[in-house]
Formats: sequence, structure tokens, C-alpha cells
Amino acid sequence: MDLNADLGEGFGHWTLTDDDALLACVTSANVACGFHAGDASVMRRVCDAAAAGGVRIGAQVSYRDLAGFGRRSMDVPAAELTAEIAYQIGALRVFAEAAGSSVSYVKPHGALYNRAVWDDDQAAAVIEGVRLAGGGPGGLGVLGLPGSRLLAHAEAAGLPAVQEAFADRAYTARGTLVPRGEPGAVVHDADEVVRRSVGMAVERTVTAADGSRIPVAARSLCVHGDTPGAAALARRVRAALEEAGVSVRAFM
Repeated sequence: MDLNADLGEGFGHWTLTDDDALLACVTSANVACGFHAGDASVMRRVCDAAAAGGVRIGAQVSYRDLAGFGRRSMDVPAAELTAEIAYQIGALRVFAEAAGSSVSYVKPHGALYNRAVWDDDQAAAVIEGVRLAGGGPGGLGVLGLPGSRLLAHAEAAGLPAVQEAFADRAYTARGTLVPRGEPGAVVHDADEVVRRSVGMAVERTVTAADGSRIPVAARSLCVHGDTPGAAALARRVRAALEEAGVSVRAFM
């Protein structure tokens, strides 16, 4: 199981994620590319640290929404969204390659991630942006929710489609994420997060918000970097996975 976290979510003197501590235990780093968080200095620093630690670098692309941290859904024309996705990937690639690494995958952030679950046009525009940015033979991997339109379009485009689960987010009975505006959307109890993580990796199931057990098929598990105590939580999750016999390694 791959273990990923959202990193580089700062801007100027403002910081949110404990990047160095998270890089010590995750296998993939979703680096903010400047549209919801992150700036040139932050991107360069995180890429340098990820490359030094052997952590795979991914572009966490977003709607252009610094004020809303990328959590506000926007009706962006498809051609414009495609260009903005490619732009963000290209910006991060400069710093990844300068660090001796590369951008190997793409993961939408926040509202764009959730919108691309069901919105066919927005999902297609994201994948067209990923294709426009290139990435060598086979193209860039795409992280997304199982059953999402995003992964369907990635597969149709011949890109590696990577199913993702969330250690610290509540699920609906349909297998989608409970919207952040609803009570209980984020799981704060660390013991529960660890139990859920092992269950998703070993049993391939999770308890939804209504108490039902639902199937989870995932190759990558996300621990949100902006969750309080995220680094300590990620360490606990990784240790529990390894204790349960799960090999924690990058998905590609």
C-alpha cells in the first residue's frame, strides 16, 4: 500500500503542513502547485526534501482558489481548466527535475477532486491537462476515488489510474466522501484512523457514516497533511500497516 500526504500547503511566511516530518514516513508526496496553496519557494523546498528522502513527487492540482484553499467548487470552462492543470504540473516539474527527481503522478485537490468524481466534463478536462503536460512513456499516474469519472477518463486515455482511500475522512454508503461541511466528515480520533487504515488495507472494507460496511479497493492511502498532528498520525498508520503485514511502498 502506498501512503500519501498533501504537502507544501503554505504560502510565503504562512505554513500549514509539517513537510519534513511527513516526508519521513510517507511514500508519495502530493505537492501543492500554487493554485490552492504553495509558491515557488515552497515547491522547490519540498521537492528538494522529497528527492533527498526517496519520496515520489506528485502534482496536487486545484481550482485557482487561494482564498478558499481550493475547497470551493467552480464552474471553469473545460479548455481553461485543461490549461491550468498543465500549467500547475509544469511549474512543479521544474523544481522536481532540478532536485534530481520527477513528477510521477497527479492528484486533484479539494473541490476539484470531489467534482471530478461525478462531473464528466470537469474530469475529462483534468485528464486532458494531464495528457498535455506529458510525463514520458505511459504518462503520469492519476490518483482518484474508485468509481470516479476522473479514473474512468484516465483509463480511457491510457494513463495509470490509481485508486485511493482516505484514512481520516468519513465515507457515505455509496463510497464517496462525506462533504467537509457536514458533521463527522473528518475522523479526528487517532485510534479510529489507525483501525480504519488497517481495515482498508487488509480487509478492503470501511465502516460508512451510516454504520454499513462498504468495499474499498485502493492502492494508495491518504493521510491529510493539514490534519492536526498529521505527522504523528502518519507514523502510527505506517507502523500499524507494517505490523499487519502490509508492505508500504510507492504505487509506481
